[in-house]
Amino acid sequence: MNPVLSAQSLRFCWPGAKAPCIDIERLDVAAGEAVFLHGPSGCGKSTLLSLMAGVLVADAGRATLLGHDWGALPGAARDRLRVAHVGYIFQQFNLLPYLSVIDNVLLPCRFSARRMARASREGRARAQAEHLLGQMGLDASLWRRQAMQLSVGQQQRVAAARALIGHPEVVIADEPTSALDEDRREAFLDVLLTACATNHSALVFVSHDQRIAARFARHVLLPDINRAAAGAGG
Repeated sequence: MNPVLSAQSLRFCWPGAKAPCIDIERLDVAAGEAVFLHGPSGCGKSTLLSLMAGVLVADAGRATLLGHDWGALPGAARDRLRVAHVGYIFQQFNLLPYLSVIDNVLLPCRFSARRMARASREGRARAQAEHLLGQMGLDASLWRRQAMQLSVGQQQRVAAARALIGHPEVVIADEPTSALDEDRREAFLDVLLTACATNHSALVFVSHDQRIAARFARHVLLPDINRAAAGAGG
């Protein structure tokens, strides 16, 4: 079976840097697989996620999603492919501050007919957005507030609900529990892992928190596969 995500002979160097921060021979992620990606600060974790999701384009080698080579696509095509198939929980959340919580969660459905159709399988997309927010422990009284009016931990959970709506084939999570206390963290992981397993979505989860590593069947220590880890900047 072909992997949903793959990196082959992947190299990336930030403009102006003297050495690459990513130099990976091979990394494959299968459909439905939950991968815990970890390593010290500066080993390239966030950069690798951006390459795998087509936010960045490699200098050499290939990063593919569902067999599509990100480097062979123009920017607009990468955006369309990403929003249709990838739920991304960014480290800085990337919510639109003046939109309501519910409208932030629904954003992928506005830009992807595929995500809209999947979110609407059992009713309206809005119903799935509300269900996800409820699972994330966000009270209905918050759903119409502007995202900028929420706490950091609340924004983090809104970003996760947005990533999950419409059952994307891949969910990428960059330090998604960093602002959550222990109880919220465990509840968040329950929702995220269950949703991905139910939808057979691949999950690539980056964290420094080794306490949650046991929740994942596969662990990848990035310096073990990234030959440029000593000079990485992500």
